Amino acid sequence: MWFLRKLHALCDTALCYLKLVQRRQVGWLTWDRKSGFFIHEQQTLWKKLKLLLLFNPVMEWIDKSHYLRLWTHKKNIQAGQSEGRPQSHAQIKAFIDYYHIDMSAFQPSNPESYRTFEDFFIRKFDSNARPIFAPDDPTKAIVVSDSRLVVYPTLERIRALWIKGSQFTIHNLIQEDERSFQWKDGSIASFRLSPQDYHRYHSPVKGTVKWYKHIPGDYLQVDPVALHTSVNILTENARSCVCIESKEFGDILLVAIGATDVGSVEIHDEIKEKGHIVQKGEELGLFQFGGSSIIVAFERGRINFDDDLGHFSNQEVMVDVEVGMSLGKASQYGPF
Repeated sequence: MWFLRKLHALCDTALCYLKLVQRRQVGWLTWDRKSGFFIHEQQTLWKKLKLLLLFNPVMEWIDKSHYLRLWTHKKNIQAGQSEGRPQSHAQIKAFIDYYHIDMSAFQPSNPESYRTFEDFFIRKFDSNARPIFAPDDPTKAIVVSDSRLVVYPTLERIRALWIKGSQFTIHNLIQEDERSFQWKDGSIASFRLSPQDYHRYHSPVKGTVKWYKHIPGDYLQVDPVALHTSVNILTENARSCVCIESKEFGDILLVAIGATDVGSVEIHDEIKEKGHIVQKGEELGLFQFGGSSIIVAFERGRINFDDDLGHFSNQEVMVDVEVGMSLGKASQYGPF
């Protein structure tokens, strides 16, 4: 009887995984904030296997020269370039079907309206598709992109639980000495975008642009499989940095980081201008094709992240979020 129970449980587990593969849900387990259920991220099985092959302790030991990762970097650039060619239009319909994308939320909603896959990839939401949480309350910060999100109150906490790269610091992220100091012990929100996501990003708060900087680099994977290794992905990938000064939150650092197949990381021209006033929810820039990541850093003690985000992040579970959702509230106590 004991053996039969074990066999039954094993069969149930195997069938469960087969169904996940059939539904293409072989990615990470996440908590969907909108539905209130746990789900598995949609990801191709080949991509999952490739990640496990490239980012593991054995490969880190063997590939000291990072040859394989450099090879994938070159392939990623080539793939990103191909998405801007007219022939790439043929991929759009299959991509929509594969990831079950609801085109009614976008403008234009007709896939035939996009000349290339690149045009489709940077599609815009319809004006009513993503409402802004508490639009008239400057003490409430919002989610900057459709993504999977983790939040941590200190840099030490995110390094312990999430980003294991040995050189991940704000200093290395923005390559600045004096500017990085104010976020040294700050709070971090880490957003990871998958290829099927909306790839434009928005301001978390109302404020004034203090400075902008672009840093060239690689386009390596930002999947948690990669982030949980010692490979310094976020401080090696190409990225654009914007500092926004907010009366309620202090100085906020937003770093848009390119990754697999991303053709470019773009910040809109007006956002690059010092003194430009940004509204909460205003579009700051976009990514070209591929996965990508955004780091938003707050000065220590300036934000209280929403309880549900903190709860799941401490369990190392990402939260599926949509741009415009609540991120947290300005601390009434100010910086420590």
